[in-house]
Amino acid sequence: MKRQFYSTRSGRNRNTTGFPFDIVKKLFVDLYNEMRRDGYFDEYLGWYCVDQGEIEGKIRKPSLDILLKVRTDGLWPVDEKYESYSEDDFFDVIEYLYTCVSEPVSGSYHNFSDCGMHWEIFDRAKGQNTYVQRVNEVIGLYCEPFELSDSGEVLRAAEEGFQSLFEANAPTSDPDIQTKLSGAVARYRRHGSSVDERRVAVRELADILEYLRPNLKIAIGRKDEDDLFNIANNFGIRHHNPSQKTGYDAALWLSWMFYFYLATIHLVLRKITENS
Repeated sequence: MKRQFYSTRSGRNRNTTGFPFDIVKKLFVDLYNEMRRDGYFDEYLGWYCVDQGEIEGKIRKPSLDILLKVRTDGLWPVDEKYESYSEDDFFDVIEYLYTCVSEPVSGSYHNFSDCGMHWEIFDRAKGQNTYVQRVNEVIGLYCEPFELSDSGEVLRAAEEGFQSLFEANAPTSDPDIQTKLSGAVARYRRHGSSVDERRVAVRELADILEYLRPNLKIAIGRKDEDDLFNIANNFGIRHHNPSQKTGYDAALWLSWMFYFYLATIHLVLRKITENS
């Protein structure tokens, strides 16, 4: 469990709910500059030598590379442009740098004018793992809940108390269920997902429950089973007709339905596994 210090425990810390966007951007740039000085971006972005000047990495022109891949101008160099970043720009840059990081393993020290290490061998997997851990320490301070996945994608962090649902493997050997479940979770968590995309994610979970319907009696009663599908059918999730209820806060309602359906699927799959 992460340690909480006095002001947080006592509820007097004014940043208990997180830092604003501008502060989180600055903290990230400080992290980026530190990792760059430590050689984590030398392999791809190059470095500076007092004798040879700028030495190119695998990416010869980072400003052009990020423009072509992210399709946004004015993002590079990070330490000069970050103040103008929107939230989308910020997370795009975080994901882009994930593709450019590798841990320096060995090299030679250039002692003239205390130039520093010239790294020659790198470990990309270790570098990306370190980057993910350290970036999450920073964006975990943001007042909006996001995290960087192990594959380098910015996702919505699980709401308090639901982290284990995202971390748990679905207890099933059915590849269709596994694919649909992981797809629905990814769609819901993806940064920038719209209300419509989250509605599709909830619909996909409802479709999994429909597939599992013959086994629902193992885990829940008949009335609870009917209620599961009444929610999806009467609140504009699966079918559309004039009698459906639409006058509700979609963002909050969809969040509740998503976690409710996801937890129910895990429960039913575990019951099926136990009974078999």
